[in-house]
Amino acid sequence: MSKASTENKKQVDKVIQLLEEQLAHSNQKNEELSKQIESLTQQVQHLTKMLFGSKTEKSKYQTPDGQGSLFDDDSSFTEPEHTGEQSQETLTYTVVRKKSTKKRNDSLRDDVAVEVIHHHPENTSCDCCELQMTEIGSKVAREEAKFIPARMMKVQHVEHTYECKKCKQDISQPTQMKRGKAPHSPIQRSLAGPSVLAKVIYDKFVQYLPLYRQIKEWTRHGLETNDKNLSNWVIRAAENWLSPIYNRLKEWMMFKNVLHVDETYAQIIRRSDGKSGQTNAYNWVYRTVPSQGPIITLFQSSLSRGRNELESFTQNYKGIIVCDGYSAYGNLPGVTFANCWAHVRRYWLKADSKNGRIGVNFCDQLYLLERKFKRFSPSKRRKLRMKYSKPIVDEFFRWIDASPFFGKSAIAKAAEYTLKRMAGLRAFLSDGRIEIDNNPAENAIRPNVLGRKNWMHSVSEAGARANAICLSLAETAKSNGIDFYEYLKKLLTDLPNLDNLQNPQILDQYLPWSKHIKSTCNTP
Repeated sequence: MSKASTENKKQVDKVIQLLEEQLAHSNQKNEELSKQIESLTQQVQHLTKMLFGSKTEKSKYQTPDGQGSLFDDDSSFTEPEHTGEQSQETLTYTVVRKKSTKKRNDSLRDDVAVEVIHHHPENTSCDCCELQMTEIGSKVAREEAKFIPARMMKVQHVEHTYECKKCKQDISQPTQMKRGKAPHSPIQRSLAGPSVLAKVIYDKFVQYLPLYRQIKEWTRHGLETNDKNLSNWVIRAAENWLSPIYNRLKEWMMFKNVLHVDETYAQIIRRSDGKSGQTNAYNWVYRTVPSQGPIITLFQSSLSRGRNELESFTQNYKGIIVCDGYSAYGNLPGVTFANCWAHVRRYWLKADSKNGRIGVNFCDQLYLLERKFKRFSPSKRRKLRMKYSKPIVDEFFRWIDASPFFGKSAIAKAAEYTLKRMAGLRAFLSDGRIEIDNNPAENAIRPNVLGRKNWMHSVSEAGARANAICLSLAETAKSNGIDFYEYLKKLLTDLPNLDNLQNPQILDQYLPWSKHIKSTCNTP
């Protein structure tokens, strides 16, 4: 072969190699762009669904065994009887269908007072013979509700003084005098009595009616005031009389072994840390579980979302905290963290794909079992979870490990979120007291979110603390079947006239589950 031919061949080989390298580079670029397009397509689908789609988390998928959505009508779980001939254990479901009954959409309670209005003919003489007619019967033509508006009263407490006339004439001894003593007011030198304060707090934290919108109603009833006055009343009542109950509830809470914790943003205009009023503050919520006695729900107002806020509230607490995947939940001495499967399910639900549906189905199987185990004791529930739920959890994590979920797609984020919290997600299996998700805390924090949409912000940190105290007592009272308005009225009438509010035995008589409160403030 000539030298020129050899040179030409080398040049052709170089060109071919260069083209192959360019082709490989282009293929790599195309693959990266395809992944990026897939990720962006999923984001567009997710945002479109968030904007225009249904907001429910109900599953439209079926579990592999043919069961419907875990959000369908509940059915009861029965563990099968084991015999010598059974070669494998089975899980049996009994579906109980409820009969549909038509019901009025309005009614009056049985304890509502009844006013009877009788309607007789104008003329009871017979039109024929003009003799007096005799009544032969009656019927209730209709029933209607009658509203009697509230009315304002001025209550004057007059203290009367008595003296002994006989002793007064005897100059050798001091005159004997006695004076009647009026009960202390919740707020000294203020018109606000217990019933007015209770109504203001009830309307704000149960009816979600901001203070500035309450003014017209109070004026209509005859009390001239302004929103600044109402705000000061709430703060003073919370600091002086409701905070001892709040602190005692917190002491009771710290003795519990399981807590649900969540947090949401708030706004405080005048902040002590020098930051702008537009900076997010936070409200944390802590809730006990029904298996450990009366339910307690407490809110904590804070300027940040940092772990130090959690540490300050749960100081010396030893037990289990059920929470979401936020990084502040962790590294607390003596505390075990259990993570929320509802958050896991949401991540897989966002990945609207075949693999996303598989992930949702795993979660649905666990929730379906939880609905069956709900009525069992914690010890029984732990045994059933280890027997039936643990294999599903193990298979779920094996499936994620074996699947190549990489990149920034929604499915990759779901897999990463799940694997990072593997230990916390397994915690519910070994302890029947732990719920599978953090929904109790999320439900408990909703009143704060509803309130935030109405009263928008707190002007001061003192106001935010008062809000947290009032919300805590409102939600705890509701969980224990207590009429919050009557409860407030009772507290604001009795506590200002008690000698030692630091005595736990005295405060325990005013906790929402005490016999003293149950007998006077039960929800009608």
